Amino acid sequence: MKRIVIDAREWNTSTGRYISNLVRQLEELDQKHDYSILLKPRDVDLWEPTNQKFQKVSSLYKEFSLGEQLGFKWQLESLKPDLVHFGMTQQPVRYRGKTITTIHDLTTARFRNPSKNPLTFVFKQRVYIRVIKRVARRSAFIFVPSEFVKKDLVQFTGINPGKIIVTYEAASPIKAAAVPLDNLASRQFLLYVGRPTPHKNLERLIEAFRLIQAQHHDLILVLAGKKDANYRHIEKKVHKNSVKNVIFTDFVSEGQLRWLYEHCAAYVFPSLSEGFGLPGLEAMMHGAPVVSSNATCLPEIYSDAAHYFDPYNTQAMADALNAVLINTNFREDLIYKGREQAAKYSWQRMAEQTLQIYSQVLGD
Repeated sequence: MKRIVIDAREWNTSTGRYISNLVRQLEELDQKHDYSILLKPRDVDLWEPTNQKFQKVSSLYKEFSLGEQLGFKWQLESLKPDLVHFGMTQQPVRYRGKTITTIHDLTTARFRNPSKNPLTFVFKQRVYIRVIKRVARRSAFIFVPSEFVKKDLVQFTGINPGKIIVTYEAASPIKAAAVPLDNLASRQFLLYVGRPTPHKNLERLIEAFRLIQAQHHDLILVLAGKKDANYRHIEKKVHKNSVKNVIFTDFVSEGQLRWLYEHCAAYVFPSLSEGFGLPGLEAMMHGAPVVSSNATCLPEIYSDAAHYFDPYNTQAMADALNAVLINTNFREDLIYKGREQAAKYSWQRMAEQTLQIYSQVLGD
């Protein structure tokens, strides 16, 4: 019997949806291998194994820390795994066992976060770039969520493309009952859901929104996501520039998120860089017409189910949004195509591909 360790320390994050869905699907698929799932202490109670061959293990070690390089390495070695699957790039670089790594994108290597101390962030970014290249060489295989990331990673690291496996992710329907946001009932609004870091391009989105307000006086732009330093910075600029009808929701529940998807005039995704673009696919699944940037992987993932724009051109963004707002037939066509496109992706298929690679590496 072989033991597989899965680093799931990102379980309760936006990118953690990948690792949590993978683990749950593997429970259904694999009765052969033993699994140890490493979780942060705060996340241990979020999942209970349904397969007796799966056990959860608490891990105290934070990503990008000295503890990760020393203590986490020791913890991995103490579990005596035949294979470790790291769900994200960060890992003990001196661990010598068999490894597979999922690299979601190269965004952190290319964009800065203004909410962080500049000197500290630049130092960590340079270390991160070195880690990516080392991990890419050391891992038996690399999982990526799109063909775009595969090509990007080959160019960035120079590794053999044959060791990079594309395992597309998927959207999952929100099971919670829809919960209306009272201040948006019966109002027409555009929706963005997610983080406000620079590559998400929200400042250009707000400028594009300002451009179409002359034609759509009562239209609202809803920016849904937990308020952090970046969101507060953007909110201050909105007030300073007197841009009206922009709502910052702060954290929203699953039920509120479902209602937002189901009632928005359009979901807008202005991002400059993505590895898969899960929020847009989730919006499609819940019946929102998607107006999207044409950058990086997004046309690959959304195909003809989204209306695209150049994310660096605010007028083009405004024109794309306006086209969906004024043309009911076009909007309905996007909704129909969006539901079909979202249904093409499957967490089960992703897990089946992953398990095949596990077996290949283990020599099963």
